[in-house]
Amino acid sequence: PEGPTQPHPLSRIFSVLRSTTGVDFTLYKHTTIRRRIARRMALHKIERVEQYVEFLEHNPQEMKALYQEILIKVTSFFRDPELFQALKEEILPDIFSRLSADSPIRIWVPGCATGEEAYSVGMVLLEYAAENKIISPIQLFATDVNDEAVERARAGIYVENISLDVSPERLRRFFVKHDGGYQVSKTLRDVCIFARQNLAKDPPFSKLDLISCRNVLIYLEPVLQKRIIPMFHYALKPQGYLMLGDSETIGGFPDMFDLADKRHKIYTRRQIVASHRFDFEAGLLEPKGEGAHRLTAVEETPAADIQKEVDRVVLGLYGPPGVVVNENLDVIQFRGKTSPYLEPAPGKASLNLLKMIREGLLLEVRNAVQKVRRTGEPVHQKNVPTKHNHSFRNVDFDVLPLQPGTKGRNFLILFQESVEPPAPPHAKDKRTKAAEGQVEQLKQEVVATRQYLQSIIEEQEATNEELQSANEEILSSNEELQSINEEFETAKEELQSTNEELTTVNEELQTRNSELSQTNDDLNNLLSSVNIAIVMLDNELRVRRFTPMARRILNLIPTDIGRPITDLHPAIRVPDLAPMIGEVLESMTVKERDVPDQDGRWFSLSIRPYRTSDNRVDGAVLVLVDIDAIKRGGDHNAYRDFLAAALDMSAEPLAVLDHEFRFRQANPAFCDLFRLRSEQAEGRSIEQLIGTDHGLRETLERAIRGDGQVRELQLEIDMPSGRHGVAVSARALRPPADREMLLISMKTAQLQSEPRP
Repeated sequence: PEGPTQPHPLSRIFSVLRSTTGVDFTLYKHTTIRRRIARRMALHKIERVEQYVEFLEHNPQEMKALYQEILIKVTSFFRDPELFQALKEEILPDIFSRLSADSPIRIWVPGCATGEEAYSVGMVLLEYAAENKIISPIQLFATDVNDEAVERARAGIYVENISLDVSPERLRRFFVKHDGGYQVSKTLRDVCIFARQNLAKDPPFSKLDLISCRNVLIYLEPVLQKRIIPMFHYALKPQGYLMLGDSETIGGFPDMFDLADKRHKIYTRRQIVASHRFDFEAGLLEPKGEGAHRLTAVEETPAADIQKEVDRVVLGLYGPPGVVVNENLDVIQFRGKTSPYLEPAPGKASLNLLKMIREGLLLEVRNAVQKVRRTGEPVHQKNVPTKHNHSFRNVDFDVLPLQPGTKGRNFLILFQESVEPPAPPHAKDKRTKAAEGQVEQLKQEVVATRQYLQSIIEEQEATNEELQSANEEILSSNEELQSINEEFETAKEELQSTNEELTTVNEELQTRNSELSQTNDDLNNLLSSVNIAIVMLDNELRVRRFTPMARRILNLIPTDIGRPITDLHPAIRVPDLAPMIGEVLESMTVKERDVPDQDGRWFSLSIRPYRTSDNRVDGAVLVLVDIDAIKRGGDHNAYRDFLAAALDMSAEPLAVLDHEFRFRQANPAFCDLFRLRSEQAEGRSIEQLIGTDHGLRETLERAIRGDGQVRELQLEIDMPSGRHGVAVSARALRPPADREMLLISMKTAQLQSEPRP
């Protein structure tokens, strides 16, 4: 990269970034920025800065990459653990002791990067509030100029190795597992509000209890630091706390903060009269000229400091004493030793020149000032007698007009001793007694003149006092207007801060609404696509949501949402459904049962607790899976095998009829009775086997409609061996997958003598 003697390419880079991102890096540390630029140049194998500037201007992706490279995102959870311990044991107790129960604690973390610092403060804050049973609302604002970093902070998703910095207890309490890493719990995310903010030009938050700005100022030039520190002072409440990094200080503002903890760089706000005004709409000063990549005009050069010191020494040694007065002749500055010419007057303290000037100079100085005021030209007066230490001496003085100031014209009055040539030796001899009389007469005239002038001066002083009184009233009114103006300025700043805070909260709510809308759409599509009956209930057993399959199986309609499931009549036969759900909510275990519906179809009912993202139970989930085919197929086969084995082992003639009174199964004794093989008997109706003249079918039908049994019904039946009397018994059966069937037995009662034709 270019050295300090060739700043023009760096200025071009700043200009390109400013026009694209809206962030001015002019007052960021140039050494850091040069290292970042050098890294990007090495990555693209570019040797000269000019070439990289050209490459940057034609590649928006590189511009975005450089922007992200310059914005430092080096942070971690609980960086400097001792500081957070001090926060919990010293700072938070003092803050909460000054808060009322309903007043929120307000904290600001500027330069939050990806959110680790803000979440660390939030965890300590929630821990302290829980341990001390504090219910005060918590408002933790975290801001950064980097949009990508703010989005990552809002999501609150971090890699698994944060366990090196976060204790296992805090991981269990404030995080949940997420795709091989961790995500901040909803409770902690609700406390932290993240937003984009440019610390250099955007309005700050106000009425804050704590600002944690650690390792942000080290990347900024002193000029920008001098803008930010007073802004922090404005944003904090009286006795609010400011936490800085190990390598950061408050610089040249010791009157704004007191050092509370030197080791951890913790400061408290001092209550002072505000002397700074912030123009939040104005951006940073932009450099002008090709080589003006630094704002060196705000810094005085060492040569200027030497010049000022030399001027001070020379004026102190050789400059004449004097005063600077305003149009009312009030002294606003003393220069040199003025005691031979000025003396404080007895009575009420006053800096008015006419009340302080020594005897003899009053009239001459006043006339000279009036002349300068009229003509604008300097006045030099020589050999003015003045009384000092009970003797008279001659004084020369000059009255010089100064350039008009902010409150009218000013005048510089310089005094010095008169230098007269010594009188010739023979001059004294020529004096006579007549001359002495003339001197006495002149003295009398001087006394009379002085008395006359004194009366004029007294009248003028009375007039001046009246004017002074009027001026004081005007000044008082002006001060009141100034006070009102300052109040308006303060109200404007507070409104700007409140507006920024509302904008931040609105941005956060919009982001969360977007996330909720997308999550809701995903959930609706998922439930619509799942071919399983699912019903979600809240803690009061009210229906919260259900799938289309649940609507068909359980006879639910959209208006059932919000109604207790105990008030509904689901199409499944589970009389103890409400107690089962209550047991699941109490024990937080899963209950499963096979249940039929009104049509006899079988379902697997699973009831499990509804868990939130922070592992709280907030209802129950009912899942119904159709297992009718599996249930019926498995049970039917087992039933058939059992029935066949029972029939084969019985020596009594037994057979099974279906609902159409056809033989389904017959044991060997039954087949021998009718001299048939088992395959010949299956499928035959009862009429085909034993005839229709005995009315057995009607008797069996009545039994099925009645109690389902027939006992020892005496019939005469034609068999291959002849006509026999038999006792027929029957009992209704209900296999799992068939309609009702009959098990019949036939016992031979009497054998006829005549053979069957």
